[in-house]
Amino acid sequence: MQSRLNLVTAFLALYAASGLAAEDTATLQEVVVTARPETLPGAGATTLNAAAITPKRARTSDTASLLVDIPGVSTYGAGGVSGLPVIRGLADDRLRTKVDGMDLIAACPNHMNSPLSSIDPTAVDSIQVYAGVTPVSVGGDSIGGSIVVQSASPAFADPGKQLATGSAGAFYRSNGESWGGNLSGSVATDNLSLNYTGAYAKSDNYLAGGNFKDYRFTGRVGHTLPLDQVGSTAFEAINQSVKFAWKNDRNLVNFTYGNQHIPYENYPNQRMDMTDNLSDQFNLAYTGDQGWGTLQARVYYEHTQHEMDFGDDKRFWYGPGQPPSGSGGDTAINGMPCSPISGVKVVKGMMVGCAAGMPMDTDGKNTGLAVSAAISLSLEHLLRVGAEYQNYRLDDWWSPSGAGMWPFTFWNINDGQRNRFAVFGEWEIRRERWTNTLGLRFENLDMNAGPVHGYNLATYPTSGSGGLGNQTRDAALFNAQSRQQTDNNWDLSWLARFTPDANQAYELGLAQKTRSPNLYERYSWSTWQMAAFMNNFVGDGNGYVGNLDLQPEVAGTLSLTANWHDAGEAIWDVKVTPYYTYVRDYIDAMQWDSTTNAPRRVPVVDDFTVLKYVNQSAQLYGLDLSAHYLVARGTRGGDFTAQLVASYTKGENLDTGDNLYNIMPLNAKVSLIQVFGSWRNTLEGEFVDAKDHISQVRNEMQTAGYGLVHLRSRYEKKTWSLEVGIANLFDRSYDLPLGGAYVGQGTTMTIPPAPNQPQWGTPVPGPGRSIYAGVTVTF
Repeated sequence: MQSRLNLVTAFLALYAASGLAAEDTATLQEVVVTARPETLPGAGATTLNAAAITPKRARTSDTASLLVDIPGVSTYGAGGVSGLPVIRGLADDRLRTKVDGMDLIAACPNHMNSPLSSIDPTAVDSIQVYAGVTPVSVGGDSIGGSIVVQSASPAFADPGKQLATGSAGAFYRSNGESWGGNLSGSVATDNLSLNYTGAYAKSDNYLAGGNFKDYRFTGRVGHTLPLDQVGSTAFEAINQSVKFAWKNDRNLVNFTYGNQHIPYENYPNQRMDMTDNLSDQFNLAYTGDQGWGTLQARVYYEHTQHEMDFGDDKRFWYGPGQPPSGSGGDTAINGMPCSPISGVKVVKGMMVGCAAGMPMDTDGKNTGLAVSAAISLSLEHLLRVGAEYQNYRLDDWWSPSGAGMWPFTFWNINDGQRNRFAVFGEWEIRRERWTNTLGLRFENLDMNAGPVHGYNLATYPTSGSGGLGNQTRDAALFNAQSRQQTDNNWDLSWLARFTPDANQAYELGLAQKTRSPNLYERYSWSTWQMAAFMNNFVGDGNGYVGNLDLQPEVAGTLSLTANWHDAGEAIWDVKVTPYYTYVRDYIDAMQWDSTTNAPRRVPVVDDFTVLKYVNQSAQLYGLDLSAHYLVARGTRGGDFTAQLVASYTKGENLDTGDNLYNIMPLNAKVSLIQVFGSWRNTLEGEFVDAKDHISQVRNEMQTAGYGLVHLRSRYEKKTWSLEVGIANLFDRSYDLPLGGAYVGQGTTMTIPPAPNQPQWGTPVPGPGRSIYAGVTVTF
């Protein structure tokens, strides 16, 4: 504790020293960039540019967390680099996420390799977030909005010259002993450009602001965790990319090869951990000025090889009976090493078995093609047209490891296929004070999957029973049904912007958006509790079963934005957005009885359970608010600005009367920012209301309201910058409203009898105080 206080004292001294001498604002080194960015409609979008993103990089290794200062945007808790973004209560696959023009898909039954985890924050140059009503040119196969992430455009030299530039950075965060670095370098002529970008990040488990549990054991002999340590939050991630670009006066061609390796990423709200993840991305793009407008084309391929098992903080050895033939059974606090690896059998009248972990492998292949054109019909009329194709293949299999996971391979998804073809047209009309964007999009989506079997069989059954957890029955029912599904989906959108004068603007958005189920929602098939637990991408500790009869979600959204500000938008600004969304065939869940293979008659209360995906109807409504005010300018202490960001969302299941899961409660951030020469200092308060509107069907846990204080300072010069800060200054203990259930240590494969863990009732806590620093040098 004394060392923590010393660090705090040192930081506050540094923070105060920022006022000792004012210097001129830093001037960035000049780099000539002539690449044409993708033509994207701006209506309804919030844009984060490099100036807004750069100060956040020292605080986080999770790209999703870069978005949380946007009204209405939050994140589901997950691994340290794999947060799942939420826009107005709709998350994950309900959002369309594009990284450098690629539509990426999580290849994991827990969505551990989420799309935004494929790029390190230090490589992100800009982000556009479209909330709710989204132009059809950037929407599709989503109902909650779109997130468009771009890395830096290729840099070129002036004609006849050469360019060599680069940057290097490093960071450290005290909570979790997180550290890492990044390196980027470019060499270019006026026509050719070559760039390398690399980033490394590593962290141990983080500490909460106080003790949040009453047990130390992890299920592994000799390995315990302190009462304030949040198990399964450690990670290591390596991201690299090489970009090559060529241009002339009218054309730009660029090719990017990206490679990601995550040796491990542990999850406090999942029963498994990522034990390895390899992803290769190939991205070829063309942008051309055709005189009549802009033509763009892109082809990409992504191959992900993903592995899961139990990380260091979760029990590894399973099986009934005592060592050496068994691990001690589910009642044992720690699983004892055993041998030989075998299925469950009777030895001297006793059931024994030995399982070494539970390996799970996923192989995903994602191929995409997109062609679009922005055609300037006149100064007032712009037409956007395009076509897209995506071919996705997924295999998800679990090799036998012993005990009940024996003797054959369990096929969770066999030859999963999701093919999507789309065409769209969008008309933008700018006339005097009005801008209207009208669009229509059609998507044909074809899905299929092969037959499956459980651990107990080597063949694909179409009849029969038996196997632990009714594996044969469930596989036979799945195999006997038609698994090919075709959806024809329509999207429509209208965004209107009216600017009566220089001090106000109004936006109206109206849209119908459609999303088809993902492969796991349709094709995960086993009702066995253990197997269902492995299929969960919401972090609530429950198990999920797919449903072949799911229909696409269809959302109708209405939003209105009013923006009042001074003429230059430099002194004050207020923006407020109320919205309403009705979703037909919303994919929610009902509790499922695996014994009868039917809806559960008596609900499970205050415990983990198994659920099956079902279509129901839902509504979401709320309000987003943002404001800033220039409090003082040109004082002896510099300029002072106050900022406010606040959001409220309510989500309801209209069929059951239940609340929707993981809805962020009323929340706000209030900041006071001082700009003093090369210094930018921020004092921020973060306030979150209690979460008491919870999903009963999922036994979601309530969380208490809280307030946090953060301090940040940034010092920027021509060739270097320093970012320092303290997150959660007063080491406040709190629970993450969207963090899910804590299953980060213990016997996580099942629901073990007490006093074994994990038991229902502990939300994932937020991190305690963390002092961080990051430095970047350009050359």
